[in-house]
Amino acid sequence: MRILLVEDEFDMAAALTTALIRHDIVVDHAPTLEIAQEATRSALYDAVLLDRKLPDGDGLSLIPILRRERAGLPVIVLSALGSPEHRVAGLDNGADDYLAKPFSTDELLARLRAVMRRPPQIGENAVNVARLRFDLNERQAEVEGEPLDLPRRELLALEILVRRAGRTVPRSALEEAVYGYDDEIASNSLDAHISRLRRKLSRAGVEIHAIRGLGYLLRAAA
Repeated sequence: MRILLVEDEFDMAAALTTALIRHDIVVDHAPTLEIAQEATRSALYDAVLLDRKLPDGDGLSLIPILRRERAGLPVIVLSALGSPEHRVAGLDNGADDYLAKPFSTDELLARLRAVMRRPPQIGENAVNVARLRFDLNERQAEVEGEPLDLPRRELLALEILVRRAGRTVPRSALEEAVYGYDDEIASNSLDAHISRLRRKLSRAGVEIHAIRGLGYLLRAAA
């Protein structure tokens, strides 16, 4: 999962980013509305966490722009403006949820999971390919009921590959899913992650094929 965090308080942004990374979430940070708009034009996000009091305006003004570009993109407002009137304004302006500061990381994660479960989403909550099962809600992989312990970036790569099983996933889409835009990406780092993932999935009867010049394709072994 990759999210955009729109937050001008750098200490809070750093703390949230650290907490979310522990849960295998790639976080891109935008401290202003202008930078947030640039980010949404260059990357595909699964959700947006949006502050209201930003240096260049009210975060709520970003929601119509996001909706024009991707109607179903989940948006959770995170704001110190927590009165009932402020919450109503946020929800009426298109936010999927509104969380007043201060809040616990556990509550934020629960609300993020909740909005990600809402339509439009993949209809099933798990994908099965040969002996591999990937739970999309819990974001866990199993081989014949045995959990498959994967490092964060291998798990992120596997998630996008199983969501599009049987179809070629462009290299750029994999890199967007696995890395934040501030990450330095070595030329062969994605290939190394895929190579290790390929070895771990061999016992599940799953293959990952490199499609020359395009990307990778995951499917059941012939």
